[in-house]
Amino acid sequence: MRIRLFADDCIIYRKITNKNNKEKFQKDLDMLGEWAAENGMKINLSKSKAIRFTRAGVKNPLGYSLGDQKILEASGCKYLRIILRGNLNWVDQVNYTVKKSLEGTSLYNAFSQKRKLENKKFSPHVIGKSCS
Repeated sequence: MRIRLFADDCIIYRKITNKNNKEKFQKDLDMLGEWAAENGMKINLSKSKAIRFTRAGVKNPLGYSLGDQKILEASGCKYLRIILRGNLNWVDQVNYTVKKSLEGTSLYNAFSQKRKLENKKFSPHVIGKSCS
């Protein structure tokens, strides 16, 4: 089992190539549940998802659980502002990045246009004035 932690987010993963690996991963989840209970921590299962990352057309359910509750399966998730898809497709991430970039550009353009209008309205034209 591998674990990646960032602030209050945690990703647990394992390469699954056969039934034995799948059983090991369920045991990892069982140990995690026991550790959390022993240390007075609660794992929010409504925010927990099981995702299979593969290009293969596998359809059988993953069936992982934590304690006596099933972990819901998802086709993807967002982690640290990166959209991860189970089919390893990056279209959603590219679209998200483009959208965010355009939003920034639009804000910049709107600000620039406002400044240009302000300069036209309030720009005094003084020629040959000396200050003493």
